[in-house]
Amino acid sequence: MSTSIDLRDQTFVITGANTGIGRANALALAERKVGRLIIAARSLERTQPVLDEVRAKNPDGTAEFVALDLGDLASVRRAADEILERDVAVDVLVNNAGIAGVQGQTKDGFELAFGTNHVGHYLWSEKLLPLVVRAPRGRIVNVASHGHYRAKTGIDWDAVRRPSATVSAFPEYCVSKLANVLHANELARRLAGTKVTTYSLHPGGVASDIWKRRLGVFAALLRPFLITNEEGAKTQLRCETAPELATVTGLYYDKQTPKPASPLALDVALQDELKTRSDEYVKAYL
Repeated sequence: MSTSIDLRDQTFVITGANTGIGRANALALAERKVGRLIIAARSLERTQPVLDEVRAKNPDGTAEFVALDLGDLASVRRAADEILERDVAVDVLVNNAGIAGVQGQTKDGFELAFGTNHVGHYLWSEKLLPLVVRAPRGRIVNVASHGHYRAKTGIDWDAVRRPSATVSAFPEYCVSKLANVLHANELARRLAGTKVTTYSLHPGGVASDIWKRRLGVFAALLRPFLITNEEGAKTQLRCETAPELATVTGLYYDKQTPKPASPLALDVALQDELKTRSDEYVKAYL
């Protein structure tokens, strides 16, 4: 498993790298001496310690912050425009941020997990795609979840426009993760013939903040069965940097290895329907 690719001239853009596996990913890239790292997250205050760590590990590289709230499409547009104004090719776009186990709706009226995990990232990816296409070999990496297998009935297009209907909001989370895999697969088809490759992945059962805040005391009971953020970041790091994956596109990875995605995630008609509906959702912000 080769990791010899030189990152010193590369630009990475990662959402939600202020905590969890995103933070571990950012620090691993700093150790690999990535040339430019742009972290897009909601809070500069919460992201500043990560920026400081990245700069300490990689003083010759640059680490930058862009304010981004994926649950607010106006914020997504502003953040993407800020990066577009920098006029730099993006070698790797990492759609890492996500929420789970939270009820509600986004500012734009989507079920909270679907709106944040998919719709926000869909607009983000569409806006930044021209910069990824400009890279010598661009990559788009969607951090999904094994939970996408649990969305067995597909996507209820009415439900994604309403507040979360379940107490745990876990079924809604699974639908949003199915959308992440569908999105990566549709992009792979759309970008066939270009030098851009796409990946979706399950980071593993990670002891990250995403569930700890929701499970309370039960999080401590689960911890012995979970992997660390650093271990969880390994699969996305492989998708981002492995030279042997540079010409491989549209696959789903688990434990750094390609695995069959769910039949629904491989359904081309569903991929196309998600794209059509997502285009409609975000058209006012493109």
